[in-house]
Amino acid sequence: MHPGKQIASLLLALLLTPLYFAQQPTFEVATIRHTDGNPNEGSWSIPGSGKFTAHNLPLSQLIVLAYGIDKNQIANKPSWLDSDLFDVNAKPSGNIALTCEELKPLLQSLLKERFHLATHTEIKLMPGYALTVAKSGPKLQPTKGSQFPNFRLRVDNTELNGLNWSMAFLATNLQHPAGRPVVDKTGLTGSYDLKLDFAPDTATDSPLPSIFTAIQDTLGLKLESQKVPVEVLVIDGVNRNPTEN
Repeated sequence: MHPGKQIASLLLALLLTPLYFAQQPTFEVATIRHTDGNPNEGSWSIPGSGKFTAHNLPLSQLIVLAYGIDKNQIANKPSWLDSDLFDVNAKPSGNIALTCEELKPLLQSLLKERFHLATHTEIKLMPGYALTVAKSGPKLQPTKGSQFPNFRLRVDNTELNGLNWSMAFLATNLQHPAGRPVVDKTGLTGSYDLKLDFAPDTATDSPLPSIFTAIQDTLGLKLESQKVPVEVLVIDGVNRNPTEN
């Protein structure tokens, strides 16, 4: 490329950079209200729908969604954090259909603005699992493409399906079905296509194996019970009642 064209391209990039940051998505409008609903009927919208809605959710679950953590990774919780329920209706500017990762910073900002949520993070040793390679060796299928990591967990928690996953990504997504934090200690650095069928932890007569058996038999990996380092979100302050919409 001619030097003059290189300089022109660089200047154009510099001029467009502030514009790019100015156009980062935000919630154009958002309402949060207390509700007296049934906590067993809590729900939230699927990412990519062009909006975020939540119904009958405690603030603790909204924090889980905003920060991508498990409930046991929230410390210094006030007693009402798990009991008070809220409805949320939020619409990103421009009706942009945001992914789960793109929604997180918007939800974090919303909780800070409306609940004055103040937090910091700490690393603590907690009961959990180390994801390791079983004695039989890994039984993993290298990914067939370079697509962005794809995730699917059935509503009844009996299937974990992923494309282009690293072991660290697998460990993160095993937290929910395993019931405890999971840390990757496999030493494997590749990306893999995965499919696991397993019984829910509450099942007593399921023909499917437990998550622990399925991981070993299907993937050649193992979940070992031990204390693992976990990043904990510590609440420094939070208001029980959100500010007006």
